[in-house]
Amino acid sequence: MRPIVSKTLHLACRLSVFCAMLNGCAPAPSPPIDKNSMAVQAPVADSRPHTVDSPHGSRTDNYYWLRDDQREDADMLAYLAAENAYKTAKLAHIKQYQDDLFDEINGRIEKDDATVPYRYRGYYYYSRYETDDEYPIYARRKGSLNNPEEILLDVNQQAAGHDYYEVGDYEVSPNGEMLAYAEDMLSRRLYTIRFKDLKTGEILADAVTGAAPSIVWANDNQTVFYLQKDPVTLLPKYVKRHRLGTDPANDVVVYEEQDDSFYPDLSRSGDDRFLLIELDSTVTNEIRYLDADDAGGEFQVLLPRDAGHEFDADHIDDLWIIKSNWQAKNFRILQATENAVDERANWQEIVPHDDAVFIHDFDVFNDYLVIEETSNALRRVRVLDRDGTQRFIVRADQAAYVAQLDMNPEQDSVWLRYAYSSLNTPDSIYDVNMRTQARKLLKQDKVLGGFDARNYSTERLWADARDGKKIPVSVVYRKGFKKDGTAPMYQYAYGSYGYSTDPEFDEDVLSLLDRGFIYAIAHVRGGQELGRDWYDDGKLLNKKNTFWDFIDVTEHLVDAGYADRNKVVANGRSAGGLLAGAIANMRPDLYRLIVADVPFVDAVTTMLDESIPLTTLEFDEWGNPKNKAYYDYILDYSPYDNVQAQDYPALLITTGLWDSQVQYYEAAKWVAKLRALKTDKNPLLFHINMDAGHSGRSGRFRENRELAMQYAFVLDQMGLIEEQQ
Repeated sequence: MRPIVSKTLHLACRLSVFCAMLNGCAPAPSPPIDKNSMAVQAPVADSRPHTVDSPHGSRTDNYYWLRDDQREDADMLAYLAAENAYKTAKLAHIKQYQDDLFDEINGRIEKDDATVPYRYRGYYYYSRYETDDEYPIYARRKGSLNNPEEILLDVNQQAAGHDYYEVGDYEVSPNGEMLAYAEDMLSRRLYTIRFKDLKTGEILADAVTGAAPSIVWANDNQTVFYLQKDPVTLLPKYVKRHRLGTDPANDVVVYEEQDDSFYPDLSRSGDDRFLLIELDSTVTNEIRYLDADDAGGEFQVLLPRDAGHEFDADHIDDLWIIKSNWQAKNFRILQATENAVDERANWQEIVPHDDAVFIHDFDVFNDYLVIEETSNALRRVRVLDRDGTQRFIVRADQAAYVAQLDMNPEQDSVWLRYAYSSLNTPDSIYDVNMRTQARKLLKQDKVLGGFDARNYSTERLWADARDGKKIPVSVVYRKGFKKDGTAPMYQYAYGSYGYSTDPEFDEDVLSLLDRGFIYAIAHVRGGQELGRDWYDDGKLLNKKNTFWDFIDVTEHLVDAGYADRNKVVANGRSAGGLLAGAIANMRPDLYRLIVADVPFVDAVTTMLDESIPLTTLEFDEWGNPKNKAYYDYILDYSPYDNVQAQDYPALLITTGLWDSQVQYYEAAKWVAKLRALKTDKNPLLFHINMDAGHSGRSGRFRENRELAMQYAFVLDQMGLIEEQQ
């Protein structure tokens, strides 16, 4: 069944893709109209040479002036405004189509949606949406789901009057009477922590500013610990203690992180006995702990940092359960008593290392140990007894899927909650009985607009990399697809930080699949789909493998008939935007269009500047360019530095003015340099969200406005829509 779309969309598509899907004939899109013939002039940024110094020589950056950390420079703002106006003018002919796509995408969203409640400390917690609300309502019910609802926070009320609003974290006090929540009204990821009395509904006068969204309560119900950010680097640097009713200006620093390559976070142990400071860098960890009953105490080191040692820990009974890469590159699970945890020689192995299985996470219960792991590039959930004896692997129903741990806050439960999804299966929440293996489907997300999972097929493929490695690829397409080399393809990858891009359901992609696209995820090196080696082989001085893997996947899918060589769209976001920028320089002939969202493209200059947020955290990922070997290697692939006088594919580049992860000026400089040097007449559009940051606009409906714009541009460039008058 085709999705319910507007009359305009039916008219636009009836002669091409729907014909292929419904009648079996080949699509015959009309050639795209040359939008560059329209009388709109692209902005031209001034060339103002600036010297960027390094220990290994200097470089000239003609567009460095576009950087303004205060976001106030008139010339810079005028240039960004001109780029936005140019983009709008170039897309004006498909404005109605964008609006129709926006309605179509939002039309799949269940308006009155809610999460599956989970039980914790005698309450059932959940969030829900009402019909036209952009933001969730956080709520709970005491003792039973049949009891009256208590609203913790109606985010719609909080967001009223703000262009952007996000609740980054919220925590209820142990006695259930107070709420602490972190709000961001600028998308700069600088949060204000506020407090609400849940008995009276009163918002307290206490307001902690400049914080990260990480909060834990001590058991006295009056003390919270939180993270204060450095105002320049925006790194969470200080763990502070706040007591309700006191001036936050007098809050005590209980821990200060001196090394800017470490990122603190706060949590509680699974048995609620301890408060934890978790200190993470890319390849090293440290944990400090405090008895939750000792609000005024000092955090003690549980396990000190040791270069290259990555671990996580949780507590149950009198034991610490530890996930560690000590003598185990793919991690193993061990345990230690409280008085012996500081000596690794005292640790007892529960789950041994496996060269073919990468352990991501674990949950510990009174009688069971549950592991979330990746095997053969698929994420799964495995249930064991506490002593490590395997009971079962949670069942999967597709060849390409992802199964993950969900909310399991009570250690005395025999029911395990997990999430399941695939490229054609909407997100599903299950409970499985760890004793009997009985499984209950609690919820599967509804996808409106006529969606039927049976209309779509998925495959898991393997592509040959140029160095002989096998690259996993997940693909999905609408049934009726023919592998005859005529289909357009949208290919995505991330490939950094060991983040595995799992084949999860994405209802937005249906707007492409229903127009004849194949959607492909390239599981390139830099992720951990095939274990730690897969990550190590795609970072530091191996980073180029990420880019070549993506290119080799494209070549494989084209050669195998999955896609038309002239209809390939590439997409990457953030660090994946680095990939998008790199392939634009390396193989511009292979892609018809590249979409780079909030891209990290000015790699050398950014990594030389430790005042930029997150730079120091990144040295273990990209290398420190103060070291010449890394400087030369990064310079050789940095997208901004390698723009040259050559033909490029059509490009759509996005950023947010208030982005704290990848600064807006990286994309702005890249666009300016591309405009000056590229030799083709293909469109280059630059979308700057002037009110948001790295995550784009807030609101479950509003955030799809930019996606509709991107998809409309893609479809237009492929010749799959008609000119709108």
